[in-house]
Amino acid sequence: MKRHRPGSALSKSPKIALVQIEKPIYGGAFLARNEGKATFVPLTLPGEQARIRIIEDKKSYATGEPEDIVSSSSARVGPRCPHFGACGGCSYQHAGYETQLALKEQILRETLQRAGVPPPDRIDVLSADPWAYRNRIRLAFDAHGRIGYRSRRSHDIVPIKECPIAAPSLVRTAFSAAEILASSQPVFRPFELSLFCNAEESSILASVFIHGASTAGFESFVAAWKERVPELAGIECVQQSNADEMPKQLARWRDDSIVYRAAGHDYRVDHGGFFQVNRWLLDEVVQRVIADHQGKLAWDLYAGVGLFARKLAERFEEVVAVESAPVARQALAQNLQGSTGRGLSSDTLSFLQAPRSASNPDLIVLDPPRAGLGPEITTLLGDISAPKVVYVSCDPSTLARDLKALLADGHSIASITLADLFPQTFHLETVVTLQKF
Repeated sequence: MKRHRPGSALSKSPKIALVQIEKPIYGGAFLARNEGKATFVPLTLPGEQARIRIIEDKKSYATGEPEDIVSSSSARVGPRCPHFGACGGCSYQHAGYETQLALKEQILRETLQRAGVPPPDRIDVLSADPWAYRNRIRLAFDAHGRIGYRSRRSHDIVPIKECPIAAPSLVRTAFSAAEILASSQPVFRPFELSLFCNAEESSILASVFIHGASTAGFESFVAAWKERVPELAGIECVQQSNADEMPKQLARWRDDSIVYRAAGHDYRVDHGGFFQVNRWLLDEVVQRVIADHQGKLAWDLYAGVGLFARKLAERFEEVVAVESAPVARQALAQNLQGSTGRGLSSDTLSFLQAPRSASNPDLIVLDPPRAGLGPEITTLLGDISAPKVVYVSCDPSTLARDLKALLADGHSIASITLADLFPQTFHLETVVTLQKF
């Protein structure tokens, strides 16, 4: 029998369907139904009719790629970036900005309701300029040495010519690195590059990632790079073969940190240290978290480099900032010097489980990673019964899960704010203020 290769005339043809787009789904796709089955389609908008190609067909759901927008929404706009759709960085550039905010609020409300958490009638929205906002980017080099982002549908690299959501100096710095590497002998060949700048773009930290342990060629690369980019304050060479491996600094040039001015204070931020990504909206988010809270004792759990703790120290007699990441500890200690705050090296669960002789806090600020708090921590928080809790979340699903547990322990929602720290993308930040009497 004659065999036919995939893609030949006798191969199975892709399934094409005409669907009506219903609503947004967290993750960047939109919900449609094809023959009654939930079908997730990116790059569309509610109310649109689209002809799609089914690329994955599971028992309970399917995913599709739009082949043609048959009937388009009035909210549809032309994307600013020529790489939109192929690049995995943005999900919503085809929607006007007010529409993006409305989509995110709808997702947040529905996620809370689905978890049994009734949202308030009013959700405040914080937003700013939706372009050039990112103070941190991470890019990769393809096999030809071109720099870009990961593809929307795979781990392939999409070479870029621009990135309108990033601080312009970061994009220029990335292109400079690629040009130097392309013109040099293949001695030093990083596979990824991470860049972080302060709000004014006057200082840049760079991390270049390599697979092996040899730093041969790093010094000559640095010498050429710093000549082209005077804003570079520090460059490190990091060994990290995969995402699960702990990064190891092999070599560095100059500083390990830069100073970031935010919310009236100067913060030290080190290589790899977590810091909020939106340089236009940072002060407003800090103000929303701190609000008018004051008292004797505040806890800042998952404190990072102390962004919230330093401001809390203006209003509380004592602030305990808890952080487990080694990369943040020294910066946290320095950022709290001369204030009523002190850093504590611990993970949040261990801190809450430890016996305490002091009184319970008047306020707890929580800013966990995407995994959220989980049942053990929410149970312990319920036992502590702080009068006020402020939960800063970067994932609505884990937020909804945790809020349900906290409400069951006697907390109530005083306010919810959607802070759009990631315009053009599906990501959303939420600040929830809880009270317990």
